[in-house]
Amino acid sequence: MKRILNFGSLNIDYVYAVQHIVRGGETAASHGLQVFPGGKGLNQSIAAARAGLRVFHAGLVGDDGNLLLDTLRADGIDTRFVSAVPGRSGHTIIQVDENAQNAILLYGGANRAVTSEYADTILEHFSAGDILLLQNEISAGPHILRRAAEKGLAVWFNPSPMDDGARAFDLSRVSVFLLNEIEGEQLTGTAEPGAMLDRMTERYPQAAVVLTLGAAGAWYAQGQTRVFCPAEKVDPVDTTAAGDTFTGYFLRGMLDGRTPEEALRLAAKAAAIAVSRPGASPSIPHLQEVES
Repeated sequence: MKRILNFGSLNIDYVYAVQHIVRGGETAASHGLQVFPGGKGLNQSIAAARAGLRVFHAGLVGDDGNLLLDTLRADGIDTRFVSAVPGRSGHTIIQVDENAQNAILLYGGANRAVTSEYADTILEHFSAGDILLLQNEISAGPHILRRAAEKGLAVWFNPSPMDDGARAFDLSRVSVFLLNEIEGEQLTGTAEPGAMLDRMTERYPQAAVVLTLGAAGAWYAQGQTRVFCPAEKVDPVDTTAAGDTFTGYFLRGMLDGRTPEEALRLAAKAAAIAVSRPGASPSIPHLQEVES
């Protein structure tokens, strides 16, 4: 099976249970705090590993990074390309309200210390036929995407968080876009899913597009192909890692040679299990549970 390099963020998540998401100027009490390993990079590595894929994680942690390294290794993820730097690891402050919706404040920490030179030393170990999984929570992302594509890796890109830095990426080199409805709207200027897919495939005809819409389901598009999969019906507890779980399992489905519809269905089942549990990485299911 193909090797997957996830060059991604490693965060410590501080999750506060709140009655409602705090508004500007408001002070509100939290009625619970839990601490989890997280970050889109770590979550997607764990999802792919629990889906049964061979995953190498690359990135940086701070002095407090043992929790993150131990978490990756517990799922069999190869951490030889994770290094430590002085200071704090990346972390997030996450509010989760009574309806399981969340608001996330991100501090980059060690994730923002990745340099082009460091990235090049990692990419030397990978070649055509391998897959790069990349998000926008680390520094040097545009360089990593460009160099990986030049080496012939297939680039699966999740432009999250969708900020000004995301526009520095050469999106013409992306093989698969992984978008939610907010990222899709920011990239295309429309909130209508069909129009999003049309604009993405027109602008980037070389790429497939996966668009997740939460409880409204998910779409796959490539060229003129359009495939829709409804979401599984569950009572949500915490939606924090739903998209990352979906990514890992969709990747597994496609690498298995399943049709896009089958891969979407596998990913939707896995995401449904994840949102029924608290936390980010601890909520991600294993393949045996999803298939049963």
